[in-house]
Amino acid sequence: MKKFLLLVAIVATSFHAYSQTIDQKVEALLAKMTLEEKAGQMTQISVEAFLKTTNGVLNEPHEFDMAKLELAIKKYKVGSILNVGGNAQTVEVWRKRIETIQQLALQERLKIPVLYGVDAIRGNNYTLNSVMFPQQIAQAASFNPAMAKKAAAVTAYETRASFIPWNFSPVLDLGRQPVWPRIWETYGEDPYLVAEMGKAVVQGYQGDDVVTDKYHVAACLKHYMGYSMPLSGHDRTPAWIPERELREYFLPQFAAAVKAGAKSVMVNSAEINGVPVHANKHILTDILKGELGFKGLVVSDWQDIQYLYQRHRVAKDNKEAVMIAINAGIDMSMVPTDFTFTEALIALAKEGKIPMTRIDDAVRRILRVKYETGLFENPVGAAKDYPLFNSAAHNQLNYDLTAECITLLKNTNNILPLAQGKKILVTGPSANSMRSLNGGWSRIWQGTTSDETEKEKNTILEAVQHVFGAGNVEYSAGADFDKVLDVRDAVAKAANVDVIVLCIGETSYTETPGNIGDLRISDAQIELAKALAGTGKPIVYVLTEGRPRIISAIEPLSAAVIHAYLAGNEGGNVIADVLAGKVNPSGKLPYTYPRSTNSLVNYYHKYTETLQFDETAGYNPQWEFGFGLSYTQFGYTNLKLSSATLKDGAPITVTVDVTNTGKVAGKETVLMYVSDEVASITPEVKRLRGFEKIELQPGQMKTVTFKIDKDRLSFINGQLQRVTEAGDFTMSVGGLKAGFKY
Repeated sequence: MKKFLLLVAIVATSFHAYSQTIDQKVEALLAKMTLEEKAGQMTQISVEAFLKTTNGVLNEPHEFDMAKLELAIKKYKVGSILNVGGNAQTVEVWRKRIETIQQLALQERLKIPVLYGVDAIRGNNYTLNSVMFPQQIAQAASFNPAMAKKAAAVTAYETRASFIPWNFSPVLDLGRQPVWPRIWETYGEDPYLVAEMGKAVVQGYQGDDVVTDKYHVAACLKHYMGYSMPLSGHDRTPAWIPERELREYFLPQFAAAVKAGAKSVMVNSAEINGVPVHANKHILTDILKGELGFKGLVVSDWQDIQYLYQRHRVAKDNKEAVMIAINAGIDMSMVPTDFTFTEALIALAKEGKIPMTRIDDAVRRILRVKYETGLFENPVGAAKDYPLFNSAAHNQLNYDLTAECITLLKNTNNILPLAQGKKILVTGPSANSMRSLNGGWSRIWQGTTSDETEKEKNTILEAVQHVFGAGNVEYSAGADFDKVLDVRDAVAKAANVDVIVLCIGETSYTETPGNIGDLRISDAQIELAKALAGTGKPIVYVLTEGRPRIISAIEPLSAAVIHAYLAGNEGGNVIADVLAGKVNPSGKLPYTYPRSTNSLVNYYHKYTETLQFDETAGYNPQWEFGFGLSYTQFGYTNLKLSSATLKDGAPITVTVDVTNTGKVAGKETVLMYVSDEVASITPEVKRLRGFEKIELQPGQMKTVTFKIDKDRLSFINGQLQRVTEAGDFTMSVGGLKAGFKY
């Protein structure tokens, strides 16, 4: 034990010393910099501004217009570049791109490398053939942070294989507004689940050291904060969130990830309570850099400083917008395609409207991240270091993670799994589409090219044909997402099969193009489902969607429902194996699946939102947060608390026995909820306070243990303080309940 403690002390001392060394290097470099060089470091430009085009279209493969790139680096001293526009490129093109940029940067006086950032949100998706894991909302359904951490580590490895050191991920927005088109980029509606998944992914991206090695990248938490709760549900539209609500539900996951060492934060593009977050010093400086002690860099989102005058109208022109944003706490501007920010920043500094102390603070943060990502020592990578890029091992991990995400929501009379030899009709708009499995941010922004770029992967149809035999599988599209195609063909083919697998949901989208006016699934898909139900054949719905599209009009017509979310490149294979019983589904809903468009209530609702008080629009979802079936059954017994009284400094130990009472092996997520019976702020009916995923063989029992301390039960009171109030609490696990006092 003494040796262990000595080792911990040595590691801690080395960590502190290395951090001090970086700080010394940063200060020495900062002292040498001119105002122009500092302004350049605070400037981020999209790479498309430097690429050659023909008739307005980017050349393929991408080529630099060297005059434009040299202007950015030599004249404007640009310190960061990002990737958004154009098609995904090969890893070889990426490596040449980064080498070209860094070669120019290292010719400059101070030899400061460029920090390149990319949206590698669930795989290095802007690089062709990289592994693309399930989207965040699907990973959340796994309730398995350890698996998400492994996927993040692979994402980091494959992103570094393209010589890119900075990943604009994870998204820690709270997915509690189901209309919002970026729900699928979140880890769901529960702050605790989001925090646990977020911490794990940050650790997977960055590794365990201050300086990320050649296999890790800097994480970027986004979109700080409150972005995901627009009043209308439409992207980048106003939110009205009292600060108590912000601190209770939207801040904790960012706080947890900052504590886990995240190196950067990207800012909410929208406004809260009438103030654009890019102009909100209280949120950016007082809370993030002050209360949370964040030492990393804060980067704007796309063009959002310019939008302070172009859209939000809180500034009269670009110069005033720059002044407001930088003084509020933005360190780097994603401009994204010109040098107006750089020029305005220099002018404002000379006029004294932005203090040099604020500029130095921003540049200090940027340089620290460059040192912590190892860019000064290794501005480019070595191709030989990445033999596992798109390897069998990485793809196997993708399959294994996807298998834990798929959620079984309905299974009448155990119709699933299907026996071999069954005749199957696969139909619906997402049946033969990689685009529907992957969603947005898939090789390109809107994910519209997945059917071409991922053509070597299996769609649901192709995977079902492979697993059940092509001779046993019929196919008819039946309908597109927004129009009926040939329902009669689908109905005719259904006459010759035993079961219908109807694949419905959404096509790919993200951000504003994904805005909708109706959360119901489309009329065309409803018409197809009703026509197929008329055949009398059992129907299995497979939902491939980024948000919970309401299916209450057709849910009763189904015998089974499988929720695949946006399962990624292994989604087709896993779905087919779930249908065949080769995979026992173990996913749980990471959000509440609503029954009707005017009752979008989260699971941690208030007592006044229950059916007891509001029979017409109370909490009555199609399926509740945390719901998910299995091909086996799990029994819960012996819920025990180590004490009936929780005291300061003395946590309660909670144990419960979970047994697989069925006939096949399965994985179960054990969810621990706590209800605060009486509080000064109206308490929620319940809140998730712990979870653990376990695997059990038939007949096997495991004891699952949780710890509860007073902090786990705390909430934000009316004075914006985090408190735990004395009183009665109720613990709930697997339908069992136990009471205790604090």
